[in-house]
Amino acid sequence: MLFTTADLKNCPACGRLQPLDTSFCRCGGDYLDSPGGYPPQGGAPDPFGYQMYRHQDAGWTNGTQSNGVDMRETRVGNTLVRIAGNIVPQVEVALSPGDAVYFEHHILLWKHPQVNIDIKPLKGALKRMMAGMQIFVTQATGPGSIAFSRDDAGEIIPIHIRPGEELHVREHQFLAATSSIDYSFFRVKGVANILFGGTGFWIDRFVAPQQPGLLLLHGYGNVYEVMLRPGEAIDVEPGGFLYKDASVQMTTVSQRLSTGFLGGFNLFMNRFVGPGRVGIQTMYVHLPTAE
Repeated sequence: MLFTTADLKNCPACGRLQPLDTSFCRCGGDYLDSPGGYPPQGGAPDPFGYQMYRHQDAGWTNGTQSNGVDMRETRVGNTLVRIAGNIVPQVEVALSPGDAVYFEHHILLWKHPQVNIDIKPLKGALKRMMAGMQIFVTQATGPGSIAFSRDDAGEIIPIHIRPGEELHVREHQFLAATSSIDYSFFRVKGVANILFGGTGFWIDRFVAPQQPGLLLLHGYGNVYEVMLRPGEAIDVEPGGFLYKDASVQMTTVSQRLSTGFLGGFNLFMNRFVGPGRVGIQTMYVHLPTAE
């Protein structure tokens, strides 16, 4: 079963659509109701300090089963998306005639024969090539279904992007996106020099300029989302960063830990300052990059 308008409600603060059983909104954590023992707006603060929860994007159904397989579904426009599996999940995208989705070619799992496959060039091809990053992605056009899977344990995360919204994603963790989303990148120099020994650190940028779209990411381990209020900060192990809103500022902080006469070592963390979302993956991943 997929969500319809009757199954969703608007956040009074930002207007974002939320499932009816959602207790708080990602825009700032305002409580929308108080089911299941959650305090209403103005209630007791969270003793842990941050609103962290398993990733839940507006548009999810409740968990369903088909022949014993756990599945979740969502949609954007006429494109339907179904994610199945737990350890190494797959995502199936059902495309209407003329609808398209682009993806990294090596994550293709299966497709219907009538789905057309071609190449979609990316902007800034020379810079991407010099950085050791892909300069083309593969594009599938409907009608028909196509499925993707990263050959590694983790979660597939769907994120709905509204017109004008921008999301920053750790490099090499993009799976697929609908054609309404623009894909570019930028370099984070300060973080690169410290965390990767000067080898370069790149962030993928996804923007929905005119129409809403759906972005699919792969997170290693489990994925949690922290909602930061304005000025609120959190330090994250560099390998745990998955994505963030464009409004969230990212810097690198270090601390010298001394072991006495035996010397010491430096502890590096990524510091994120709100407002906005930060996606955290529980398996630390330090992927090689190029200058």
